[in-house]
Amino acid sequence: MLEEIYEKSLNNKITPDDALDLVINANPFELFDTANKLREEIVGNKVTYVVNKAIDITDQCMIGCKFCSFRNHENYVMTNDEIYDSINDAKLNGATEICLFGGITKDMDIDYYCDLIKNIKNKFDICLHALSPAEIYQVSLNSNITTYESLTRLKNAGMDTMTGASAEILVDAIRQQICPNKLSTSDWVSIIKQAHKIGIPTTSTIMYGSIESWEDRIEHLFILKQIQEQTNGFTEFVPMTFLGENNELGKQSNGATGIEDLKMHAISRIIFGRTIPNIQVSWVKLGLRMTQVALDCGANDIGGTMFEDKISTAAGGGFGGFLSVEKIEQLIKDIGRQPQQRNTKYEYI
Repeated sequence: MLEEIYEKSLNNKITPDDALDLVINANPFELFDTANKLREEIVGNKVTYVVNKAIDITDQCMIGCKFCSFRNHENYVMTNDEIYDSINDAKLNGATEICLFGGITKDMDIDYYCDLIKNIKNKFDICLHALSPAEIYQVSLNSNITTYESLTRLKNAGMDTMTGASAEILVDAIRQQICPNKLSTSDWVSIIKQAHKIGIPTTSTIMYGSIESWEDRIEHLFILKQIQEQTNGFTEFVPMTFLGENNELGKQSNGATGIEDLKMHAISRIIFGRTIPNIQVSWVKLGLRMTQVALDCGANDIGGTMFEDKISTAAGGGFGGFLSVEKIEQLIKDIGRQPQQRNTKYEYI
């Protein structure tokens, strides 16, 4: 059965029914082995990483997602000078990427973001991996312009790539329960496609392990696959396990099991095949040992050094907010793989 799945994945023939059958009925270790062989065939033995820093501009947010532990925790807003100092510190430590995002407020309009991005690009030679579809949606409302115009202006200001965050689960019945005030599935998909159309690559993500089913997760993955087949604008896929500390949703869910975490990475590799070749492990959320295992279950990227990740830490990601290049490379070598530094667009450095 799994030999047939291997061939179907390489030939882009996997169906939602195939995927659901695999995660429910297949021997998990045979599933992991199949995903690992696909990883080796599609991307080889290199494990990529980026030297980056996350800058959360503010923890003030009007959206009220039930899974968020970050919102209004300290009630801060960074000044522009504080943002510049943070980027300068990252540059001094070798960062090539700044992840720039934060809470969503009615005060942040398109002029605010464009001015900030222009100033950053004038001061620093660094890739800005910024915002998310949810922020684009609200910025457009705040500014009384279309999302397409917002994206165009942000690109012209110097935004290099956009995050694929705020996807959570792309099933509206689930979104209504976990993030009822956030943009809909169709709005998320529309903004992502618009970004790709005007030349802004994005990541793609899923937040799994709260109240959704495997059917919901697989529906989400096939939505992403269809977008990629149309636009080829995704640089990577990042499964993000739900962390339930200090948030409302954590009272309803204990989160994913370790086996589910590994199945999520494996089935992503099998579904996406060559369509989205880069599957990232979030070491901040899974921890270092589980990250090593996930890299042998289909994943080929370990994300970044993440000099700061306040959002995961607030939700119980107790694995530290920073991982040095030396530790990243040792972690990769310890499982017999080859470390390779990359930039945001997966070009080798």
